[in-house]
Amino acid sequence: MCVFCTARISESINEREVLFVFAVIETGGKQYKVNEGDIIFIEKLEVNEGDTVTFDCVKALSTAEGLKVGAPNVDGASVSAKVVANGKGKKIYVMKYKAKKNEKKKIGHRQPYTKVQILSIQG
Repeated sequence: MCVFCTARISESINEREVLFVFAVIETGGKQYKVNEGDIIFIEKLEVNEGDTVTFDCVKALSTAEGLKVGAPNVDGASVSAKVVANGKGKKIYVMKYKAKKNEKKKIGHRQPYTKVQILSIQG
């Protein structure tokens, strides 16, 4: 490899790190990769619409300085989000069936969710 090629590669990597600031947060037993301005659906939280929520359980944080990975969480990192809506997802149907017993049961389920918009990532 030539010296000029490696210099160009390192410059483009630095530009990418500045552009892609993201965090990996954990809530409701699931992990989500979020950027500022993202709107995500998470497991239901006991908050009202319009409230601000802070997620302190940040597993990884990518900034201009580089990637920080927590063990288990990144110290001092937090993600703040605004609650857009609370609701229920689409209905899914589950069939229970027992062979040779003439027993069938149809059950419906709607999973509750909270829709949040990521405001800022600190860390």
